[in-house]
Amino acid sequence: METSSRQRADGPVRSTLVGIGLALLGLLTAEFATLPAFLLDPTLLESPANASNTAIVALLTLNFLGFFVAGGLYLWWTDRSWDWLDLDVPSWRGWRYVLVGIFGSIVFVMAVNVVATAFDLPSSENQVMTLIGDDPNMVLVMIVIVFLLNAPAEEFLFRNVIQKRLYAAFGRMNAVIVASAIFALVHIPSYALVSDGSFAPAGAIGVSLAVVFGGSIIFGTLYAKTDNLFVPIAAHAAFNAVQFGVLYLVLRFAPEELETATAAVVEFAPVLPF
Repeated sequence: METSSRQRADGPVRSTLVGIGLALLGLLTAEFATLPAFLLDPTLLESPANASNTAIVALLTLNFLGFFVAGGLYLWWTDRSWDWLDLDVPSWRGWRYVLVGIFGSIVFVMAVNVVATAFDLPSSENQVMTLIGDDPNMVLVMIVIVFLLNAPAEEFLFRNVIQKRLYAAFGRMNAVIVASAIFALVHIPSYALVSDGSFAPAGAIGVSLAVVFGGSIIFGTLYAKTDNLFVPIAAHAAFNAVQFGVLYLVLRFAPEELETATAAVVEFAPVLPF
């Protein structure tokens, strides 16, 4: 089959710029996709925590659908079909990688928490926690969204599109690093600005970006080792689900003094901004 001129291999600089452009396209597409949610409940603009649950679910759903659209536009523009997706039922080896990814992510987040605590580093405000508030039912909704939309959308765009696009220019493991750096960089606006319009402390931004970068390294490595998008999706979704599951149990059953500590753990979840 003749290769389209829009599928040519590029050098490292151009490939990186294309990767950054695709990430920004994903964010831009997500912003436009979420407009109906703001029309449904304008409270989302000024006081997201006071918005209706319906509007919050719509916001989260449309946000991640935007990433699917961005990746689909790339496949269309480069004359690739959906067969280009590396999505298969994992082998036993693939499921082992899923387990490694889940436990590796948990250990990594715990290590970051230990370091942040030792150096008295704060964490940036997490927009997802703002939307959830102290409603355990919304936590359960987030678990569903993580499995059906969040993890699939992020892994599709940043792994099967951006990371795979970088393979020819960097090789596999270097592409994992570059794609992860892009993944972290596009999070800067989300973690740098807090709800009152001020800037978060530099240490807080650094801790949050370190977690995002490290999580992306883990999931990107899973994809590079297996060539199966299902593996990082499953590990990513299960990891976030564990965090939200713990939060649900605390909000539902634990004393109030434990809620803040558990919410802080969830703040380290590598969730894309919206």
